[in-house]
Amino acid sequence: MFGHTRGRVSRQAHVGIPEGTFEEEFGRRGFFGRVSHVYHAHPPTGWTRIEGPLKPAALDLTRLEPSDAHEASGEPVVFLRNDDVQLKISRRAEPMPFWVRNADGDDVWFVHRGKGLFETDFGALPFEPGDYLVIPRGTTYRVVPETRDNMFLVIESREEITLPEKGMLGPQAIFDPDVLEIPEPDAHLDAPAGEYEVRIKRLGVQTSVFYPYHPLDVVGWKGTLSVWKLNVRDIRPIVSPRYHLPPSVHTTFLAPKFVICTFVPRPFEEDPDANRVPFYHRNIDFDEVIFYHDGDFFSRKNIGPGMLTFHPQGIHHGPHPGASEKVARKTHTDEVAVMVDARNPLFLTPAGEEVSNPGYPMSWQVAAPEARR
Repeated sequence: MFGHTRGRVSRQAHVGIPEGTFEEEFGRRGFFGRVSHVYHAHPPTGWTRIEGPLKPAALDLTRLEPSDAHEASGEPVVFLRNDDVQLKISRRAEPMPFWVRNADGDDVWFVHRGKGLFETDFGALPFEPGDYLVIPRGTTYRVVPETRDNMFLVIESREEITLPEKGMLGPQAIFDPDVLEIPEPDAHLDAPAGEYEVRIKRLGVQTSVFYPYHPLDVVGWKGTLSVWKLNVRDIRPIVSPRYHLPPSVHTTFLAPKFVICTFVPRPFEEDPDANRVPFYHRNIDFDEVIFYHDGDFFSRKNIGPGMLTFHPQGIHHGPHPGASEKVARKTHTDEVAVMVDARNPLFLTPAGEEVSNPGYPMSWQVAAPEARR
């Protein structure tokens, strides 16, 4: 396929947008595929009402109360899911009195609040805010918090979580693999005698297996498969001073049917004609989820740490009114957020519906259209 140009357009996408128009990126495969840039006379989010189930959503996840917030034997709560990925919140306040082993998929724990230790087959890894801990399917592990006011975003993948190919940027781009933390074996050979429970989840059903010795008795390991940890402070984002890059450039982890991206502080575009805020798009092939961890979320109003937005395939979204004017006075972004883009539609669970803001779909309304120049 080759490109065509019709009507009033900018010469370069996201730069020098014609006055009085609103640019939309109409692209396939989550910004990796074929694309056209469409220039509207009105904001694509300028609807007056929405009738039907297809609506953007904003969730206040700080209001979720998973059972592990109050009971040592409790578990995280699922708030968004499909057959490929489940998103959960854990607020574990006490050490697990058991060990877990997920036979259904890989687990990624993102630490929003709290400090402590993950004990695993491969050894122990300390955790703190901003940590990702990637735990392969079948690993035996336990969460041992030191603090009580904890909050984790847990992403469960049916398929293996891997790192993205960085192509011509080189293998050290975004983060050097050397910053990934891998544990040392920590066999609990002096653990007291007694009964130890390992809870294995298979096809969503728990089976408890009991041992007369500590289940983490590994004295050594070698190979290419292990748990590992990455903190957001070690991510060095790809930036362009003259062009607003798509969110896919911030990809941190890959699974076959979804990606995990991380937005961290970066300099804004310097070119006076370059767009500095996210462009409008309608998520043709991917549902988009953003968990807001820390900072000033410049493209969204009334969004704070611990909240999450969900933009399903087919309906537009983009920056809230006033975002362009807000960033015009700033030189750098000041936000840390986790994005999950899912190839297949996601569905809110009853727990997710309960903490959803019913006014969010109308939050783009303004008294008069605001042109993006």
